[in-house]
Amino acid sequence: MKQSLFEQRHSAEWKRFGKRLEQLESGKREESSRAEDFSGAYRSLCQQLALAQDRGYSSHLIDQLQQLAMRGHQQFYRHRSHLGARMLGFLLAGFPRLVREEWRVIALASLLFYGSLLLMGGLVYGFPDLVYSVLSAERVTEMESMYTPDATRLGPLSERGASDNWQMFAYYIMNNIGIAFQTFASGLLFCLGSLFFLLLNGLMIGAVAGHLTQIGYVQTFWSFVIGHGAFELTAITFAGAAGLKLGWALLAPGRLPRSEALRQAAARAIQLIAGVILLLLIAAFIEGYWSSLTRFPASVKYVVGAILWLLVGSYFAFAGRQRHAPD
Repeated sequence: MKQSLFEQRHSAEWKRFGKRLEQLESGKREESSRAEDFSGAYRSLCQQLALAQDRGYSSHLIDQLQQLAMRGHQQFYRHRSHLGARMLGFLLAGFPRLVREEWRVIALASLLFYGSLLLMGGLVYGFPDLVYSVLSAERVTEMESMYTPDATRLGPLSERGASDNWQMFAYYIMNNIGIAFQTFASGLLFCLGSLFFLLLNGLMIGAVAGHLTQIGYVQTFWSFVIGHGAFELTAITFAGAAGLKLGWALLAPGRLPRSEALRQAAARAIQLIAGVILLLLIAAFIEGYWSSLTRFPASVKYVVGAILWLLVGSYFAFAGRQRHAPD
């Protein structure tokens, strides 16, 4: 390619990059999404510099690109050092924006999970013996002991003698993150693994909910799950969506090689999983320090749970919508 054509094709990019460098050098900070764009622009510039050198273009052009690359290098690595700022930007804007962008696969995962949960819950409530097709008799008895109305502490550790909140917190973290990672990573089996675990978790939770509701443990069970469920159940669907995204990249890579399609899908799926881990940490804290307590009336827990569901919904619906106008 002639140098004139090369310059004509990329000069607008170089001008935009130079302008952004001036803004950064003057101390103006960028939001998380624009910082990611800057990283891509910096890498493109480095590639173009390498091409110009390899093709023997004029020293004037090469010097110009080298200056831009050096300035970009300083800003790029200065930005990378602000890990805390990047994490905060992801929390406040990047994560909810990513969820809205991936709404299709999240809607599919939610339909599979909540659909199987509600269906199985309704069937078990109407046909009580159906619970034994999903859970063993021993497991059913164990669930009943966890949520008996005279329990002093609710939840999976109530019958195991774990009286300290931190023990329950640690248990819930390990258990929930294990389930989420299983649901996510199994998506590499061409979506089949994520489909299986979304349906399995939905059926299991639905069976437990339907059975405990049918035998009259309404207040103990529902007051336990409503609070942390806003974060935990949402995290399960997001993990399933991330796994489906990986599997779909292998099933339908389009015009890309499967390896490249998987790489691109994984970049966004891993961001979703980072958010999932955050949700599960919050869920474990609530589950260990609030949900398991019996000293508060069920009505109070219902109100708190409703507020938490509203907060989660509002966060993903509205957070990160305001972007800075491009300069």
